[in-house]
Amino acid sequence: MKSLKSINPWLWVPTLYFLEGIPYFLVNNISMVMFNQMGVPNGEMSFFTTLLYFPWALKFLWAPFVDLIKTKRWWFLTMQFLMLGLAVLTIFSIPQPDPATIAAMATDVKLFTGVLIAFIIMAFASATHDIAADGFYMLALTSGVQAEMIGWRSVFYRLSNVFCNSALIAIPGIIYDWTIKQGEANMPMAWKVTMVITAVIFALMAVWHIFFTPRPDTDKPNADTTAKDIVTGFGKAFATYFTKPALWVAIAFMLLYRLPEGFLMKMIYPFLLGARETGGLGMTMQELGVVYGAIGVIFLLLGGILGGYYISKVGLKKAFWWMALAMTLPCLSFVYLSMFLPTNMVYIAIAIAIEQFGYGFGFTAYMMYMMFFSEGEFKTSHYAICTSFMALSMILPGLVAGYIQEAIGYQHFFWMVIACSVATFFVTFLARRIVDANYGKK
Repeated sequence: MKSLKSINPWLWVPTLYFLEGIPYFLVNNISMVMFNQMGVPNGEMSFFTTLLYFPWALKFLWAPFVDLIKTKRWWFLTMQFLMLGLAVLTIFSIPQPDPATIAAMATDVKLFTGVLIAFIIMAFASATHDIAADGFYMLALTSGVQAEMIGWRSVFYRLSNVFCNSALIAIPGIIYDWTIKQGEANMPMAWKVTMVITAVIFALMAVWHIFFTPRPDTDKPNADTTAKDIVTGFGKAFATYFTKPALWVAIAFMLLYRLPEGFLMKMIYPFLLGARETGGLGMTMQELGVVYGAIGVIFLLLGGILGGYYISKVGLKKAFWWMALAMTLPCLSFVYLSMFLPTNMVYIAIAIAIEQFGYGFGFTAYMMYMMFFSEGEFKTSHYAICTSFMALSMILPGLVAGYIQEAIGYQHFFWMVIACSVATFFVTFLARRIVDANYGKK
């Protein structure tokens, strides 16, 4: 049996957290591109891909039971091989609509039933993997090594974001262009090959983790805690959460602060990839992978880093208005893009970088407010409940965003996104009043 000290954390922490991000971004981001490029109308694409986000919103419900059954190592390895099987299933589930149907954006979403089933199971598996991996990290490393690796753990998760939103978008575009050169455009084959590559990554990393993750003695089921104890604790945590002061202000803030971005995020890919005659920018998947998947994600991360630094200097209360402005005003970038439909990739990249930087910067206030509201005896459980409201803040607008865009067009849709900024400013005004003046200040 491998001891806790026998395996260098550099052999498994980077791969564990890189792999943790792949199913999340595959299900929540890449699925939108796949459905769009396979001709599923925006309304159905937005609605069904939004439903895939629910498992991450609900994972706190079964997280305690991961402590009771098997080890954390067993859980994350099992989930990795399950996700490998689901990736393989997706390869054989991708339908073959004809090119004319795809071009007309008239593909029936029912053809994707097998893909949706595979993705929803993958979402539950991924959410469970998150729980187990985070628990294993704390059990397999001493506190000093945890502190040493925590930044790198985040870096490799973010690299997964860059990889998925650049490579896994560009690859099907490259393959599709190759099929055109062979005389027959074949978008379904492009996505099947992409899923083969994804399955290979799952397989390689899952096998790697069998041999290169430790077996700490502390990684064992919690025999002292019963299911009854968990249910009782949950009940108490829920009861105390819903009696916290200014509860409805907090719920309104968590649901509405990101309302503009909740609508915007579901239509970014369709707009950037959409034909110019329908109001889109007509970008290729390769261009999307570079401009939004790489440049956009880098500026998103940069905004988040600077946002955290700014709050640490002035405190959340002082930072709030600037962050609310950063969350909303950069959305005008998409109004500009939809009005002028530029073809110069430099202009497009700058617009996307501005919007993503603003979102990353403004989102920091949202995370800090959730931590502020969760303070108290049940801090962990209350924060988990907050993250469910956070998920709902994206799910609710995402369910209808596509249908609204189809009804009013891209340009009017992006103006509607700007109008939703009123909700952001209103809940910021309410939430700011109850935040301690020095909260978040270093």
